[in-house]
Amino acid sequence: MAEKETAAAAETTAAPQVKMQVLAQYIRDMSFENILSQKGVSGEVQPDVQVQVNLDAKKRTVDHQFEVVIKLNVTSKAKDKDDTLFLLEIEYAGIFHIENVPDEQMHPFLLIECPRMLFPFLRRIVSDITRDGGFPPLNLETIDFMQLYRSEMTRRAEAEAAAAPKS
Repeated sequence: MAEKETAAAAETTAAPQVKMQVLAQYIRDMSFENILSQKGVSGEVQPDVQVQVNLDAKKRTVDHQFEVVIKLNVTSKAKDKDDTLFLLEIEYAGIFHIENVPDEQMHPFLLIECPRMLFPFLRRIVSDITRDGGFPPLNLETIDFMQLYRSEMTRRAEAEAAAAPKS
């Protein structure tokens, strides 16, 4: 039993510690359209909010640096009339310095852990934009980036299987 514990301890000390540092965060692109006020609609409206999330990550020219982008498309429509109230498109990016992550784990790390770090800041920005746009602040629900990643990998595998020539 002591040999197993010693071997496990040796493995953990041999593996270098993952280093991750957020170097910058910024809005890369943003568009907000208050369609409700453009149409001149008045009265109480029950909103139906749809949020689409896309992620992107790429290596930068500097060693160990990566840019990760969360792309949100938020559409709010009136439940009863299906009129669009507002549209929000935002790309929120972060520059990360990452070391000691094995190559085979880098893709999920960039698309799960990095967005998880950025999300609270993006949530606050979306809340401020919708409030400043004349609507109640939109407080985004927490996004499960691991589930989002798994769903995307499953979708890609199915698309590849469907595109593969059948013998």
